[in-house]
Amino acid sequence: MDESSKADLFDLEEKIVNLESAPVSGAMAETRKTISGLSGIPDDIFQAYLSAWSGRLYILEGKIDEAGRELKKSRTLSQGNWVSVILASRMELSMPASLKILEDALSTGRYSDTGGGVDNEGTGEIQIEKGRVLLALNRFTEAAASFDLAFGLLTDKPFYRDNYLAARNRAWELRNLGGDTNARTVEIAGRDGMTWRDLLDITKTETDLLRFLTAGQDWTPDEIFRRLLDRSFIPATQDITLTEWPAGQPGPDDIVLRSGTAWLLWHLYAENRASRGLLSRYSSRYANMPGAKSPITDLPLLSPFFDSILGCVELEFMNLPDGKNFVPAEPVKGSVFLTMLKKLN
Repeated sequence: MDESSKADLFDLEEKIVNLESAPVSGAMAETRKTISGLSGIPDDIFQAYLSAWSGRLYILEGKIDEAGRELKKSRTLSQGNWVSVILASRMELSMPASLKILEDALSTGRYSDTGGGVDNEGTGEIQIEKGRVLLALNRFTEAAASFDLAFGLLTDKPFYRDNYLAARNRAWELRNLGGDTNARTVEIAGRDGMTWRDLLDITKTETDLLRFLTAGQDWTPDEIFRRLLDRSFIPATQDITLTEWPAGQPGPDDIVLRSGTAWLLWHLYAENRASRGLLSRYSSRYANMPGAKSPITDLPLLSPFFDSILGCVELEFMNLPDGKNFVPAEPVKGSVFLTMLKKLN
């Protein structure tokens, strides 16, 4: 395969990988035209790779039968090309079967025959696919490792990092979850922000912190929310600058901020240790200090959240992102909240 043909395949690879992250019908049509224009090049290895990429595009187009035909053609022309390995993996309906195809290829090393003699050719791309499958199987630590290995091998193909860095970061954030973790917990833990309903769902499923309230009954998160609100475990506002509660009430669909998270965590901590005095532990201490100042820059000394935030920070349930400020108005990621719960439980 000459250098011009390799460059054509490189450009095609970048286009299809980008399309897999953000499918655009017009761009898919243009890419299909590109493939058609390259179909007459008289090089079996080139055509094997081209057919495999064509199959990847057919999957995007929802034409699974056509993708299967392209896979068969690719394998006929060249048994070992790495693009067909990934295509075969994607054609599998079972994720464990997909993973086996990838792992078998990596263990044997039979997935590169372009004749270029390039070390690790195809390894990074297969590791990307392996990371994607491992993530779908909730094997998060392994997925993150696979992505990291791939990024190190694919420095000449930065579009892989651009398209899969978010998946790698999600795998890393969820690395403490096992494959047997409740599916709902995994789904919520992957979010960049949670509602009160989400937060209580995770707390109910993953801990016993709400047992004092439910006594083992299988209440819905909405019912738990209502009862916690009645008992002031849910704050009426998440604005820490207010010194009096507003007339309105929050709802279970409200996005939970760091301030609200600290309030709930600290109240659960105090309740589960039968130590309600914790709820005024810090404010009572600072009230007797002449010229007292809040030890956290963006936490007012007279805020109703003072004890909750200071307590969560002191016991390291939560942190100060920049070492000085609590950043109370920032939403909480599901994975981060799950880590907080593990410290508290």
